[in-house]
Amino acid sequence: MTLQPRCEDVETAEGVALTVTGVAQVKIMTEKELLAVACEQFLGKNVQDVKNVVLQTLEGHLRSILGTLTVEQIYQDRDQFAKLVREVAAPDVGRMGIEILSFTIKDVYDKVDYLSSLGKTQTAAVRRDADIGVAEAERDAGIREAECKKEMLDVKFMADTKIADSKRAFELQKAAFSEEVNIKTAEAQLAYELQSAREQQKIRQEEIEIEVVQRKKQIDVEEKEIIRMEKELIATVKRPAEAEAYRIQQIAEGEKVKQVLIAQAEADKIRKIGEAEAFVIEAIGMAEAERMKLKAEALQQYGEAAQLALVLDALPEIAAKVAAPLSKVDEIVILSGESSNTTSEVNRLLAEIPASVRAITGVDLTKIPLIQKATGAQA
Repeated sequence: MTLQPRCEDVETAEGVALTVTGVAQVKIMTEKELLAVACEQFLGKNVQDVKNVVLQTLEGHLRSILGTLTVEQIYQDRDQFAKLVREVAAPDVGRMGIEILSFTIKDVYDKVDYLSSLGKTQTAAVRRDADIGVAEAERDAGIREAECKKEMLDVKFMADTKIADSKRAFELQKAAFSEEVNIKTAEAQLAYELQSAREQQKIRQEEIEIEVVQRKKQIDVEEKEIIRMEKELIATVKRPAEAEAYRIQQIAEGEKVKQVLIAQAEADKIRKIGEAEAFVIEAIGMAEAERMKLKAEALQQYGEAAQLALVLDALPEIAAKVAAPLSKVDEIVILSGESSNTTSEVNRLLAEIPASVRAITGVDLTKIPLIQKATGAQA
């Protein structure tokens, strides 16, 4: 069985209230005598009741042991604390037939930050001791480093002195050698410059001769280039310009001939159209004259009867032209001072028609029997 004893706010030997939780593993002993004791002790109780009895026993011993120890003993040596609880509680639970297999402290804490303050104090002390140790080590190291530097500088100064002496002797010997070398070098340099000047003079003379030859060749090339450019200008500018002028002249002459031919053709066209129109007019006039001639001969042959027929044929057209303005009139009102009706007025108008026709055409309609009858009945 696993039990988790817990004691809250239990004061230690220093009066600090702590809360401690633990984990215990227990079992019922299997020896006959101890098993009989356990059966006698827990007869009629379930597993939870057994756990509660053992848990209360462990918590009681845990409380009593907490009151005898300091916070440092409990917090820093938990194993010893758990061992002490197990040793004190084992006889009591053993008399009940229960064996403690293990007991460990799970957690220890307080509500007034005593443990955290204790840790801070120890941490500060450790840091202080560490800083002191570092300072002492740095001091000793500085002293030793200064001593080593002094020894090193002494050796260095002695070595530098010897090196300076050797270097001075070397520089003196080197200066003597350099002076001799410079004299020889100056003599050789002067001879070299003189010979170089002679060679440069020869080279310059040859370059001038080469430049003269190149200039002559360049002049020949330029003269040939001028001749070529003149020929090219003649071929590319003058000749095309002459050809273009000749082409434009030919085009202008062709255009002139074209306009003359077009004008001549237009004149011929107008003349022929005029001749055709004159011929048509002449033909129409001759036909009209022939028609009038035949009509006159017919009228002369048939006399008054033919004239009457022509007049009668023209009467409908004359009547239509006379009545055309009346077709646009919506209403006609006849005013007369006499006591007569519309019919008598219309008859009077019809009686005047023969006189009007005679005045227009020269034909007397009253000689037609039908019209004589109509006009006589009216009278």
